Amino acid sequence: MLSAGELVHAAADVFLVGAIVGCAYLLVAALLVAAFERTTSASPDAPVPVTVLMPLCGGEPGLARRLTALCQQDYAAPIQIVCGLQSASDPALDIVKTIAATPPCQGIECHVDGRLHGRNRKISNLINIARHARHDTFILVDSDVEVAPNFVAELVDALQRPGVGAVTCLYHGVAAGGLWTRLSALRINAHFLPSVIVALSSELAQPCFGVSIALSRETMARIGGLHAFADQLCEDYAIGEAVRGLGATVSVSSFALGHVFAERSAREFFAGELRAARAIRVLDPHGYAGSFLTHPFALALLAVALGAGSPGIAIALLAFACRIAVCRCIEHRFGTQENSYLLLPLRDLLSFAVQVACYFGSTVTWRGQRYRLSDGTLVADPG
Repeated sequence: MLSAGELVHAAADVFLVGAIVGCAYLLVAALLVAAFERTTSASPDAPVPVTVLMPLCGGEPGLARRLTALCQQDYAAPIQIVCGLQSASDPALDIVKTIAATPPCQGIECHVDGRLHGRNRKISNLINIARHARHDTFILVDSDVEVAPNFVAELVDALQRPGVGAVTCLYHGVAAGGLWTRLSALRINAHFLPSVIVALSSELAQPCFGVSIALSRETMARIGGLHAFADQLCEDYAIGEAVRGLGATVSVSSFALGHVFAERSAREFFAGELRAARAIRVLDPHGYAGSFLTHPFALALLAVALGAGSPGIAIALLAFACRIAVCRCIEHRFGTQENSYLLLPLRDLLSFAVQVACYFGSTVTWRGQRYRLSDGTLVADPG
């Protein structure tokens, strides 16, 4: 039987090997991000009228700017923009009214409807406004997403390709201001987006992201309509699975939208972190467990704490350098703002801590509501 000292030494070696593997992963991720295929801006062969459905909740920073960008699309067919609110007292209502009174946004609509159709309030909001859609091509887009002028054209062009049932978009993080938003944006840019590109490049994943999904009215009806996802936390994943169940593909954009983070407190920050982590853990438990190896900086520090000494410190520094390389490749490939490199060590440690904490519970907090996860389904949890 091994002594306590021998067990500690063995654990240090395990963490050190894990950190080395993690560094290799980050280098591979950086190379794959740099080589990720670019597509040129395209115009659909047959532009069709489009209805953009955007659920709103609260007066988010920059909302007016993002709505204006939707109204200024470089697209050759009509675009109907329908926003939805669940309360007439929501501050977003005044923002939409102001935008709607300003050219070229006079056509934007906003409907207030508080009916709930399940525990996913975003889906309830979308169900309420989908009945106002005049066109047969839908684009579901989150209110915290920044779009380029060719956004609609790119999605419609991809949706018209043979065999495509839905189109989704990659996204990068944008900090609205403050430490917590910068850390949230780093989670996307330094961890999430690179891992998605690795999975896509190696054909290990078929994602569908809720930041934006384009599909036809017919496809929506064939997958059961939005009501079929009214109790799902990861409604985007479920929609993607349903579309693929029809024998169609979900096309993933080669460009990335900007996902704006606006957390105002540590409480909001950690609630969002745990919600994302527990959702991924439920959807892919084995892959999520294996992703511990993608945190080489934290693993190297654990090895140092257990006596690895200089080799552990050297690997920790290497891990930091590898993470910077990944971020630099993301910035170059997607034209994002420069990341806060000095926050990377803290971000890496927080990501590792959240992954550990993810296994100690199954509740999530979303828009002030507390839920318990059951195989990805939201169940009310009074706390």
